[in-house]
Amino acid sequence: MNDASPNPQASTRERLIGLIRQILGPAGGARPMPIDARLSDLGMSSIKMVKLMLAIEVEFNLAIPQADITPENFESIASVEAMLANLSGSAGGV
Repeated sequence: MNDASPNPQASTRERLIGLIRQILGPAGGARPMPIDARLSDLGMSSIKMVKLMLAIEVEFNLAIPQADITPENFESIASVEAMLANLSGSAGGV
């Protein structure tokens, strides 16, 4: 990513929130980030969602399987975090 990327020593949730804040930019990134809020309600457009998927793959050094790229898995911070937990369980750790 760049110098503003989340700390790799941070928790999965902290890293994920950091990516979301980075992608949303100053307008969306300054607001509170409840983990169960819909990402679209936080300002995540479809193009930003694609950027988030790509950023997640880079940040967590994994490939998101096509079958896991669903609206349900990218509905909220909590749903993305759950998807990452499932992927890490099958890939040996995130």
